[in-house]
Amino acid sequence: MSAINNQSGKSSNRNSIFIIGGVILVGAVLLLAYLMWYVAPDEYIERVKVIAVTDAGCIAETFDGFAVNIGDCNVQQGEYVNAMIDKKVKERAAAMNPTS
Repeated sequence: MSAINNQSGKSSNRNSIFIIGGVILVGAVLLLAYLMWYVAPDEYIERVKVIAVTDAGCIAETFDGFAVNIGDCNVQQGEYVNAMIDKKVKERAAAMNPTS
């Protein structure tokens, strides 16, 4: 018979697995929260003026002066159109150019 009790090794191994699993779960939840909060688009409809028609889509200017690509459109340059605008694109552009 062995004088060493091997039961504590199994318990310690099981606790380590739960701790590692918990850390991975917390990391996954934090990553999901980051992606939902900062990366997901926040779109709304805004009336914009088309300033250029290109192969990549129509480039429009919002009333607060941001140029955005609104995709394909069937209008002439200088016309106004309602388009879906991503609010976060404007926020990122303002952060990159703080002088405006």
